[in-house]
Amino acid sequence: MIEQNLSLLLVVIPLLAAPVAAILPGLRPPWLLALAVTWLCFVIAGWQLFTVMDGSIISYELGGWAPPWGIEYRIDAMNALVALIVAGIAAITMPYALLTVEKEIPRHQVPLFYSAFLLCIVGLLGITQTGDIFNLFVFLEISSLSTYVLIAMGEQRRALTSAYQYLIMGSIGATFVLIGIGLVYAETGTLNMQDLHLRLQPILDHRTIHTGFAFISVGIALKLALFPLHLWLPNAYKYAPSAISVFLSATSTKVAVYVMLRLLFSVFSSDILMIEPTEDILLLLGIFGVILASVTAIYQRDIKRLLAYSSIAQVSYMVLGIGMASNMGVTATLIHVFNHALMKAALFMAAGAVVYRAGSSRFEKIDGMGRQMPWTFAAMFIAGLSVIGIPGTAGFISKWYFVLAALEQHSWLIALVVLSGSLLSVVYIWRIVEVMYLRPATDTGLSVKEAPYALLVPMWSLVLANIYFGINTELTLNIADISVKLLDITD
Repeated sequence: MIEQNLSLLLVVIPLLAAPVAAILPGLRPPWLLALAVTWLCFVIAGWQLFTVMDGSIISYELGGWAPPWGIEYRIDAMNALVALIVAGIAAITMPYALLTVEKEIPRHQVPLFYSAFLLCIVGLLGITQTGDIFNLFVFLEISSLSTYVLIAMGEQRRALTSAYQYLIMGSIGATFVLIGIGLVYAETGTLNMQDLHLRLQPILDHRTIHTGFAFISVGIALKLALFPLHLWLPNAYKYAPSAISVFLSATSTKVAVYVMLRLLFSVFSSDILMIEPTEDILLLLGIFGVILASVTAIYQRDIKRLLAYSSIAQVSYMVLGIGMASNMGVTATLIHVFNHALMKAALFMAAGAVVYRAGSSRFEKIDGMGRQMPWTFAAMFIAGLSVIGIPGTAGFISKWYFVLAALEQHSWLIALVVLSGSLLSVVYIWRIVEVMYLRPATDTGLSVKEAPYALLVPMWSLVLANIYFGINTELTLNIADISVKLLDITD
């Protein structure tokens, strides 16, 4: 019973704290509230994951209404892992946000910033907890609406246009998801995911189900920035406040990947891949996404935009794993969901530290700053090695399992794409090294110092986590293995 109550509190606590943060005066009180809430959620998410590590499932009936009539929170190893990622990244971002928010956001907007941040956490955690497909849509919109606000709070005026572009694209995606849910509900008469799974199996070949599945797939693909529906992401990551770039890059697209996994394998089942050409489409888009996004990253002249295109490429790896529709492929995807959150959060923290000192992330403004900010540059370099997939880092484990999944299916093309993506990532990570360390320092008349400890400590905690989970893989592999066994995957 205590686990069930904690799963509900994981959503309720930040929901109640959000309006309180909005009315607190000054800069520090709303930050302290958000700090306490995020760390409390992190502890609850960790306890929740520990509880389901044996393959058990936590089920909570809201209002005492038994499913499928009532809304159910249903947590297994997979969504417990994603909830831990969201809560953990939020907790580690809060100390980092203290100084960056005070510098980048007007004083009168700071309480609203933390209120919107907590609402974003509510949405993302709610997505991971719920076992109701319409409830999932509601939480998806809560996270999206708060994200639009957070992005619009960026320093530059282009933050407003970036938020507006994301608003338009996100609204289109949400509409597609809602239409798809409506079509599926019209055929089945239920919204509970477990009940949907049972009712869908005899009618998977119905045209209405095909149409609903297509609408939902396109909507979720837009939310996870799958190529070619990724156009909103680079500007959103570039112009958002530094703390939001960190949080979104590590959580938002990962939650969308979780939604795709949950709907595809727990609601519809992998049999629909044999009816629809979904498998081939996912593989094709994943291949194009890895190659084209990596090549585009090479030609960027701004660290945050470069990392944004890198994120699109990394999401494409996850889609490749889903498209392979095998136990090994989905295992690789789940491992990469966790590992990529660590590496990309560390990289955006380092980029934010550069912006904090230099006021810009453009290459021509930060030439030679690696020698002036050695700890920040070292963190960026190590996290970059993880993106490449160098042995001894978390990224290597992900790439290794993607290659194993491809070879298991004798798909030499996918294995080649994974290796090619790693080689391309060497090029764009080297561009950062060249700009920050090998070029002469920019003559701006400013004395650039190392980033403050409030930025370095969270940054290096993630860097060390990249190394730890690159050496000790027991936790991530066990969770991925348990999760895959609970999914309806037909190899």
